Amino acid sequence: MAAWTAADIPPLDGRTAIVTGANSGLGYEVALELARHGAAVTMVARDASRGAGALDRLRAELTDANATLAVADLATLSSVRAFAMEWLAGGAPVDLLVNNAGVMALPRQTTVDGFERQFATNHLGHFALTGLLLPALRPEARVVAVSSGVAQIGRIDFDDLQGERRYWRWGAYAQSKLANLLFAFELDRRATAAGRALVSVAAHPGFAATNLQAASSRGQQHDWRAEAAALSARLFGQSAAAGALPLLCAATAPDVHGGEYYGPSGPWSMWGAPTIVAPPRHALDADVAARLWTVSERLTGVTIDAF
Repeated sequence: MAAWTAADIPPLDGRTAIVTGANSGLGYEVALELARHGAAVTMVARDASRGAGALDRLRAELTDANATLAVADLATLSSVRAFAMEWLAGGAPVDLLVNNAGVMALPRQTTVDGFERQFATNHLGHFALTGLLLPALRPEARVVAVSSGVAQIGRIDFDDLQGERRYWRWGAYAQSKLANLLFAFELDRRATAAGRALVSVAAHPGFAATNLQAASSRGQQHDWRAEAAALSARLFGQSAAAGALPLLCAATAPDVHGGEYYGPSGPWSMWGAPTIVAPPRHALDADVAARLWTVSERLTGVTIDAF
């Protein structure tokens, strides 16, 4: 069987997609390919200027692209809610929601809502966005959670979710990426139990050179480990376009089923063409997922029960 590539994306004419974190890296590449294959794409970016630059780049490459920009900060619940409410007011359905925006291995910071920034951006913001947009999702819509191989070492510390008592930046990142998987699989379980055709899946890019490593390095005040990771990604990581392929496969391949996890097919799932990969065993813990769901509803004020 030939390796899956972006050329295998089916025609997406008439489909509407939302991609968070679309101003650079994986998100930009996902938005670009979805638009290339006919989808109407909304590129969600935190920074208006960078988002506008990304939209200009995309339109320069695809002169007939149906692409627009929306500004929303996934780390700020009021911003997430404002975007979702504006979308719902517009009445447009959603076929694809790619929850990609993220931050990686930052020194401990808190958001305006009082949450640790990695947990807020990577998990809580996307939990809230998905819940708020649920009325707009078509019955057969796909929701793609973007995780990471580092979820393997993640643990959900319910007694210290915000890292207030102890904080390790990589541990906090791993926790947030595990949360992405737990949410994706729990969303699939709940949609299935309700008889809804919604497809909730997850994907990770493997070892890809994106601006996440650079941003992490900039935030470490010359931390040699962060700088080494950024250099290693530049030297040995696959391109952002290659890293985006598992996300695109999860979002568009006709034979995708809810609860699946996509990543690179090469050694240690770090490089290579996309394929179904095994999630960490603890990502399949339904009890932990249900508890995280309940906690996330309380923290975000968004109740997801509209199945």
